[in-house]
Amino acid sequence: MSTFAELLLNGLSMGSVYALIALGFVVIFRATEVVNFAHASLLLAGGYLTASLHDDLGFWPALAVGVAGAAVVGAAVEFCVMRRYRGQDHSVLAIVTIGVDILLTTELTRRLGTDVLPLGDPWGDSVLTVGSVSIAHTRVAAFVTAALLIGLFLAAFRYTSWGVAMRAAAESPETAALMGVRLGRVSLGAWAVAGALAAVAALFLTVFPTPGLERATSLAALKAFPAAILGGLDSTTGALVGGLVVGVTESLATGYQSDLTFLGRGLGDLAPYLVMTAILLIRPAGLFGTKELARV
Repeated sequence: MSTFAELLLNGLSMGSVYALIALGFVVIFRATEVVNFAHASLLLAGGYLTASLHDDLGFWPALAVGVAGAAVVGAAVEFCVMRRYRGQDHSVLAIVTIGVDILLTTELTRRLGTDVLPLGDPWGDSVLTVGSVSIAHTRVAAFVTAALLIGLFLAAFRYTSWGVAMRAAAESPETAALMGVRLGRVSLGAWAVAGALAAVAALFLTVFPTPGLERATSLAALKAFPAAILGGLDSTTGALVGGLVVGVTESLATGYQSDLTFLGRGLGDLAPYLVMTAILLIRPAGLFGTKELARV
């Protein structure tokens, strides 16, 4: 029972990190109706800045620079690239984000090389033990931080003028523009917020028990993509639920891998996609996604 509890707690903490990444997908999709495949490179950029600067600045200032830097990179991608293609088909814009991701990831992996960079976090390898259940302090910090950030975002999304503008743009861009909502500003803010959330997620993806930031760290964004899809790409609540579902599924499948050898190896990496497929067969729009209605 203690093994199950540990796996569940670790799954919830990692799921909260995946929820941060999935929320970035959702924010950009709601603002622009574009699936952002460059999200992995934003995550890697934020982590690289934090890892590169923590020796000189200290951990907390370096993290602040990393978060701000990833936000600036996201805003720059929107302003310098995506805005130039405004009015194009959304599938074309999604392909453009793939090109942006290739360019940014190639440059960042060139800088990283084969190195594994620590981020200088203050938690180290300390572990919290309650009864027979043990969990790393980094996992506890990940869950608490993600919960605070997601709660703050949801409050801002509901009660601030930026949140109202984003909801209006997601509901009807043409009507929102006629009512004075600056769609370009909404899109720019969405990309910046997505970059900042990705940078925070990069921190908790690279601390203990992970050795540090490496070239493959950006692949974690691919695990968060099923979370955004199964939750519903236009639902902020769906990003939260989807992230937790993916995190718990991955943790349990990996933890009980030895009992499921008849299903093959690497089940932990495959399980989130199996869950996503099963849910989409039942609810094509995701758990909380808006169903599209077509008049015939």
